[in-house]
Amino acid sequence: MRRFAGAGAGALAALVATGVMAGAGAAAAPSGGPIALSAGVGSNPTQKIVVAGAIGDWGTVHPVDRSGKPDQNGNFVKVLLKKGSFELDVTAVNKAMSNPRPQVQSDVTCSVAAVGSGAAKLFDGTGLYKGISGTVNVTITFTGVGGRYQSGAKKGQCSRGGEPLAMLGSVVGHGTVRFSG
Repeated sequence: MRRFAGAGAGALAALVATGVMAGAGAAAAPSGGPIALSAGVGSNPTQKIVVAGAIGDWGTVHPVDRSGKPDQNGNFVKVLLKKGSFELDVTAVNKAMSNPRPQVQSDVTCSVAAVGSGAAKLFDGTGLYKGISGTVNVTITFTGVGGRYQSGAKKGQCSRGGEPLAMLGSVVGHGTVRFSG
């Protein structure tokens, strides 16, 4: 272990940095292939995203409706990256998450953890991602704590609607993209 943390680790870090830096300046059109993406989930509709593989880029995601207008409950996501943008049709993912089977749930603490998966289709690329198509299998994992009703017939019971008191989650996807034209 000590040997790896010494000179060998420095040389490995230099090789990785050189490879990353060499690729960072090049803006060649992607040729397609496998991708992996990671994004956040939270109460703020705008989240960060990183995409690796055939697309090496980062930026933000924004929920939109079919016509591209902001819609926190939309079935589409606008992905705004440094070198262009594209959209994801996440209808199947939203369907899986509309009534997920909790992995952990407690009415004592008003907390829940759930996972859902579905396929998301990529389309409507701009910039470096013009002509994008493909499918990414997306898994959403989240854990949250909700509030309690403060009055009325349900006073003291866990509130099933509205904003959670706290929520943290992630979106992870793997798939393949193609570029036409």
